[in-house]
Amino acid sequence: MRLLNMSQKIAIIGGGYLGAELAKALDDRAEVTLIEPRSHFVHAPAMIRAVVEPALLERALTPYDRLLTKGRVVAARAVGVDGQGITLEDGTRVEADQIVVATGSAYAAPFKAKGADIAGLRAENQRIHGLLKAARTVGIVGAGAVGTELAGEIAHAMPDKKVTLISSDATLFPSMPEKLGKSLADKLRKLGVTLVLGQRAENLQSLTEPYAGTLELSGGSKQDFDLIFPVIGARAEATLLEGLAGAEASTAGRIKVDPWMRPSALPNVFAAGDIADAGDGMTIVAISRQVPWLTAALTGLGEGKAIEDMKPFKPWGSKAPILVPLGPKLGNSFLGLFTAGNFLTSVIKGKDLFLKKNAKLLNRD
Repeated sequence: MRLLNMSQKIAIIGGGYLGAELAKALDDRAEVTLIEPRSHFVHAPAMIRAVVEPALLERALTPYDRLLTKGRVVAARAVGVDGQGITLEDGTRVEADQIVVATGSAYAAPFKAKGADIAGLRAENQRIHGLLKAARTVGIVGAGAVGTELAGEIAHAMPDKKVTLISSDATLFPSMPEKLGKSLADKLRKLGVTLVLGQRAENLQSLTEPYAGTLELSGGSKQDFDLIFPVIGARAEATLLEGLAGAEASTAGRIKVDPWMRPSALPNVFAAGDIADAGDGMTIVAISRQVPWLTAALTGLGEGKAIEDMKPFKPWGSKAPILVPLGPKLGNSFLGLFTAGNFLTSVIKGKDLFLKKNAKLLNRD
């Protein structure tokens, strides 16, 4: 174990997957401050299944109070970043030698909390579960990982529902190997899910929460649904970085970074996770390379090394794995070298949804 470097102060803004894992990795290496307005960590993979199985919700929400043993978690919202530290909403300053901004992304209800409102997230989960139970026809607009998994979860747990999955793409997961999308499509159809591919929903009434209504598709058809889930992708929460000198916006609200994950002219400010356009998508898998790289880079800076003398960050790129369960037993995954089926997808993710791993991260039983 390394000795704690009390002279190095590292502040991390955002306690999502990247922020929490990085803070824990650095806890015995430097003086770490994690700034996160939410009282609980929100475990995103379980939030999808919690729509059909609300009893799972409390296992998906974990307090931060046991995450760090030496560092501290500050329950506050950061409103400013500069070369010397961070300004909090109440005007308090957190001074730091290095700053990592990992404020994550926003998504439609009920998959992520709105701001710091965990109570509101619980209420939304209950409300939308009630709407789902009452619905006979369910439309899901967007066939990325969330939309596809949601279709599988509903079809598995509530086989009486007529589920329609709608995507503007002609195939599922078109950027991945063809076998992945084809296998998932076949399994969804066997579960009774109707796939409408290559058509765009033209009249979405909301991008942030489910509702009942009529969808007009680009092919000219109309269809009524008792419940429509808009799941057309995440948008980065990168407001803190937008005003920094040299910061440049990318797609989906993300910020471009240099080879050492710096988003601006400030040499000691790093961006990571969903907000950083570092060559990977906005996925949990993407941070599996970012956390080790940042841990090594920040440790090196604490030892007096120059960041430019370290190896640049290398993203997953097109080889990034993806796991797509369709309920606890079915699904397909691309694991970098091959496409796996039901068994491996279930063992790795489908059965447990990484809940045990998440509990270990937050130092819970």
